Amino acid sequence: MNLVARWLQRSANAIGGGLFLTLFAVFIIQIGARFGFNRPLPWTDEAAVILYIWVILWAAAFVVPQREHVVFDLVWNSVGRRARQAMAIAGNLLVGGLALAGLPATWDYVHFMQREGTPVLEIPLMWVYLPLVLLMVALVVRSAWAIWQAVRGQGLHSELRL
Repeated sequence: MNLVARWLQRSANAIGGGLFLTLFAVFIIQIGARFGFNRPLPWTDEAAVILYIWVILWAAAFVVPQREHVVFDLVWNSVGRRARQAMAIAGNLLVGGLALAGLPATWDYVHFMQREGTPVLEIPLMWVYLPLVLLMVALVVRSAWAIWQAVRGQGLHSELRL
């Protein structure tokens, strides 16, 4: 299981890195066309925005470890192990429950956007916003895993696990 998890994490990191590298390449093309040749390319603006959305949502869902997300842990660090366990379970129930409750509406909206396309590249907006659905699913899975860990008494160190 650990081997599969490592392979999945490396794959997610590679996809995230590829997305970022593609964004950087589009940005360089955009700068070269605009300032080097005085011929701005409309597709580069649109591609950069789409790739930016994908990079941010992909990274939040799969690349950035949970312990690296911004948290407010002043209270967490001042309470004991049992209180941390209750806070971890309650917090993850809230986050995961809200993500689970919002998942059908998120999918409906993203799927509805299939009929609209981007102005220049004519990419269906469903594909532009699909990583939002992936982020919601990742939140549900991460929260369920964190609840399981908290019930078992794991992950209750000085860092918050929401």
